[in-house]
Amino acid sequence: MRKNKKAFSIIGPCSAETREQVLETASLIHQSKLPIDVFRAGIWKPRTRPGNFEGVGKKGLKWLQEVKATYGWPIAIEVASAQQVEDALNSEIDVLWIGARTATNPFSVQEVAAALKGTTGPVWIKNPVNPDLDLWIGALERIVQETKGEVGLIHRGFSIFRASEYRNHPTWQIPIEMRRRYPEIPMLLDPSHMAGKRALIPKLMQLGVDLDYDGWMTEVHCQPDQAWSDAAQQFKPIDLYEIIEDIAWKQKDKINQGEESLLEQYRQHIDLIDEEFFNILNRRMSISEEIGQLKQQNQLTILQTERVQETIKKWLSLGESKGLSKEFIQKLYEAVHLESIEHQGKKLH
Repeated sequence: MRKNKKAFSIIGPCSAETREQVLETASLIHQSKLPIDVFRAGIWKPRTRPGNFEGVGKKGLKWLQEVKATYGWPIAIEVASAQQVEDALNSEIDVLWIGARTATNPFSVQEVAAALKGTTGPVWIKNPVNPDLDLWIGALERIVQETKGEVGLIHRGFSIFRASEYRNHPTWQIPIEMRRRYPEIPMLLDPSHMAGKRALIPKLMQLGVDLDYDGWMTEVHCQPDQAWSDAAQQFKPIDLYEIIEDIAWKQKDKINQGEESLLEQYRQHIDLIDEEFFNILNRRMSISEEIGQLKQQNQLTILQTERVQETIKKWLSLGESKGLSKEFIQKLYEAVHLESIEHQGKKLH
């Protein structure tokens, strides 16, 4: 976050639905005294499946221009094609962002990048839908090569094939590694899309402060429960204001100057990686239970010696490639294997 304890804040409705909805939401943001740097609203909404609301299109650009004229806020929209970039630039949209679905496709990112060639406005890039660090890096590199303005990143979480309390699982190790490699690139947190529901958003916003993100992109709506898209993750502006007021801000001077504060940051990163580690272990044990059920159906013994020897050999090779000792890998495998046998046994009794 900023050294003056003010997060860079992109705020607005998920979608521009009607002129009245956009202007009323902007008015409520202004009345609530929410700290806002950029007003956002999606006018083109790439949806996973057809039939959902996909945005109002170009007519929404005029509504955003009214917001800018009334309150002086820069305005931001998502773009996913060269034509959308052209329409946005012709309408003097100040800030563009590339969504998670677009960031997943290098061809789409390259098309947008080419349309942005030589432009000086800020461009923010959300992480790809799937947890692939190289895809995110590739999207960043394509945009940086073409634009002359500021480029930033937005962490909105990832789609995973397992149960999670989040709509899009944080998978913290990926943004942490992204920030380690590109410390000069600002990164925002998108707690709205990560959480998918209001109850989780305050915790995520606090975590964004604790992890020294540069700000957030958050969704508000004049009537959240009636929103045409992502209703469950949007707040009324006054409610978001109260959440921000309750955030415990860190002392930036101590974080930047003191080794002890730096150590605390590292520990927080480790805690998040540990959480992900146990999520992965839980997934592994769930699969072990399914294996146990298959063995029961086919009258196989739990212990398959050849498989054990094959797996430990792979573990030792992987551990060596990561600089881990043979003794550690052997102890770790024994512990995981014994727990796996216990979970397989649950399906045999």
